Amino acid sequence: MRFVSYLKGGQQGLAVKTVSGWFGLTADDPAWPGDLDEIVRNGQYSEAAETLSHGMPVNLTDVTHLLPFRRAGKVLCVGLNYADHVSESKMEPPSFPTVFVRFNSNLVPHGAELIRPKVSEMFDYEGELVAVIGKAGRAIPLHTALDHIAGYTIFNDGSIRDFQLRTNQWTIGKNFDNTGAMGPEFVTADELPAGATGLRLQTRLNGEVLQDANTDQLIFSIADLVSKLSIGMTLEPGDLIVSGTPSGVGFAREPKILMKPGDICEVEIEKIGLLRNVVSAEA
Repeated sequence: MRFVSYLKGGQQGLAVKTVSGWFGLTADDPAWPGDLDEIVRNGQYSEAAETLSHGMPVNLTDVTHLLPFRRAGKVLCVGLNYADHVSESKMEPPSFPTVFVRFNSNLVPHGAELIRPKVSEMFDYEGELVAVIGKAGRAIPLHTALDHIAGYTIFNDGSIRDFQLRTNQWTIGKNFDNTGAMGPEFVTADELPAGATGLRLQTRLNGEVLQDANTDQLIFSIADLVSKLSIGMTLEPGDLIVSGTPSGVGFAREPKILMKPGDICEVEIEKIGLLRNVVSAEA
């Protein structure tokens, strides 16, 4: 199943993809099944899809996209999870996932503007796969870890590099307002290979391919991440695991390629979709 969150006529909507196209309902309809945050928490994907499929046709080019998830309890981001990115970053390969947090409130949806802040010109892109938790658990065994994944979406972990690297804690540089993007489609796990393996990931800036990798190249697989991150914390439905970016980031290039106002950044993951955003300057 594939879902897209949108805004139309001032109403929040949710659409599902069917063999006949996208169909959906808005929140003012009595049959509205709730948003994706609610659906992931109650696990009623099939029921929601069935209800939405009897809604109105939705032309995704005529609506404003919304974030698929707006109330994630945790947005756990994994750094240095592709060996080639570790190498270009001139760091040592991690023996345990390198984790930092982002906050749902500084993310923008597909089609919205990514904002380069006034205080920096070092605005970098990072295309990433997101795993969405659908079943709670702590100390989850590796062999059952994928049972806890509801599905997947796409992420651009826009990073303000000079602020990120001022300390050994990356939180500030990773959490400027409107610098990260997510969406547009949420694809349930049954639509993809187990663990979303074998999927091509590309990041393009103004049409130029700058990152080109495969999710098979993750150092810590999605199952590994679920198992290891749950050692000490309970993963809850709706939590997001942003699994890391491959090589090709702009800051590691010579000369550097950093996002500037007017640029168009696209992250595409095979079988999941395309996340596209324009870069603007902070007002």
